[in-house]
Parts: sequence; structure tokens; C-alpha cells
Amino acid sequence: MAEKKTPPDKGPGREAQVYPLEERDGVHRIPGEFSPESAPVSPPPVPPLAGKPGTGKPGPAPAATAPAANAASAKAASAKAGSAKAPGRASEPLLPAAEGGWLREGIRLFRMKRYDMALKELSRADGTGFSVEDNAELAYYLGLCHTKLGNYEEALIYLDQVITTGQNVLRSYQCRMALSYIYVITRKGKMAEFELTRLRKSGFESAQLYTTLAYIAWTRKNVKEALDFYEQALGMDENNTTAMNGLGYILVETDTDISRGLKLCRRAVDRKPQNAAYLDSLGWACFKNGDVLSARTWLRRAIDLASGEREIQDHWRVVTGEEPPRGR
Repeated sequence: MAEKKTPPDKGPGREAQVYPLEERDGVHRIPGEFSPESAPVSPPPVPPLAGKPGTGKPGPAPAATAPAANAASAKAASAKAGSAKAPGRASEPLLPAAEGGWLREGIRLFRMKRYDMALKELSRADGTGFSVEDNAELAYYLGLCHTKLGNYEEALIYLDQVITTGQNVLRSYQCRMALSYIYVITRKGKMAEFELTRLRKSGFESAQLYTTLAYIAWTRKNVKEALDFYEQALGMDENNTTAMNGLGYILVETDTDISRGLKLCRRAVDRKPQNAAYLDSLGWACFKNGDVLSARTWLRRAIDLASGEREIQDHWRVVTGEEPPRGR
């Protein structure tokens, strides 16, 4: 078996391989190094309610907890989303033509992942004649666009506004997940944990919530807690590739169960063979299991997809003793 080495300047604190949220195609990065298009805040599945699985009612929407923005920004955000009406159903009164058109077009562009253009359209709607509920919908999409584009201070204002209105419990859940993402990216782990804990106490759970908690635990070098949260994530969604990859990597990196870790990393790659982070994890898992030839193969594939990723480069150097090749 190959000697178990640790990449330079890495070890239990290595973050990129166990990032909690859904990754973009390619590679998920260490928080703070995300490219704008990688921000994973698409609305999650409807979570189970409190009580027995599938039964009960969620608690009231938690109070807003996002950090207070400066007064001018808050005032501008309130004016922007002060009175909106979401793209309505046919039976509802229509939005003013221009306002509704901008909102609908903004949502359409957001779903096409054209976030700059979506933000431009949404920003043209000043909320004239909008109801409280529709204002919340406008604020919701403005918050997501700013998050996707890395404008986190602006995003916090809008997401906090949606939570404060309390008009839609599921929207509040989604906004709190987005807030936790922002706090993780901006290295405010305690605030992210606070948001997620409130969600759990309100009866909302999801695999994404547990993978985020697992990541926070991992950054604090709490291996046991990280493993427990990833196990809970897989218990809720056995096909969750983020949980597979995160759990597999930690099992391998900490020598807890390198055989099971390898299997989990392989499953993640089977489901997303073009994800460079998963390929990197699999290569590292092969190396830790003594299969240097396979490790080299998987790491080369990872480099071809994301040659600039430091974690992949570090693994390549440890496994091969060579400088990383340039990606194709």
C-alpha cells in the first residue's frame, strides 16, 4: 500500500472536497474562491414538516437574522421591493403591464441562468401597485440574483426582507438556506449554523441542510459531527452526490474507513462523471487505498476539467511527485 501522505498545507482543514451545497458542473471551490456563476441557491425540494415524517405543521416563520445593512442600502432595497406582485395565475388581477413584464422576464432569465440580465429586468420594476405577497416574490428573485452574482451584501437585504414578510413559509426556508450559503462563503460559520439550527427546530429538514451542517463541522475539525451530518443527509437522500463525495472524502482523509470512502467517491463520480471535485476525491481515495495507477488516471481527468484548482494540483504532486500538467 502506498504511503499515506498529506498534501502540503492541507489536511483535516481542507475544505473544497466537502463543500455542502450543490456544485456547478466542474468543480466546487473553497469558499471565497467561487466564481460568480457557481453560487448554488436554486430552491431546494419541499422539506418534510414537523412531527412524524410527512405530517404535522411547521412552526411560524423565524424572525429575520441577517446582519443589518447600512441604512441607505436598506432604504433602497425597501423601495425596490416595497410593493410587488409575483407573476400571477390567470385568475388573479394582472400586474401593471410594464411592471409585470419586467418581473416575469426577470424570472424567466433567472431560470435560464442569465443572472446579469435577470437582475437588470427585475431592477426595472419599482413595485408600483404591487401587493405585499408579490413584493416578496420580487425581493426573493432579486436576492437570488445578487447571490448568484456574488453581491452578498445586497442579497442579504432582499433575502432578509422575504423572511420578514412571513408570507410564504417555503420561501422563508429557501431564503434561510441561501443566507446560510452566504454566511459559509463569507466565513461566518456560526451565523450559518444559527440559521440552519432554526430551520431544524421549525421542523424543516433536507439533505442540503445536513450537508451544509456537515461542512461547517468539518471546517471546525469536528470529524465525528461532520460524519454524522453526512450520514443523515444520505439517510434522507441516498442519491445525494454532495453527501456521497463529502462523506467519502472524510472517511478516506481521516483513515476512518478508506474502503467505504472509496466506494462512496466512486458512486459520486458514476452519477456526475464530469465533476472535477468528485474525480479528484476518487483519485485521492484510490491513492489512499494503494492504487496509485488509478489515482493518477482520475486525477488527470480532474486536472483536464479544472487545471487551476489548488487541491487537485496538491494531490497530483503527492501521488506522482510531478508538477501538474496543463488542462486540456
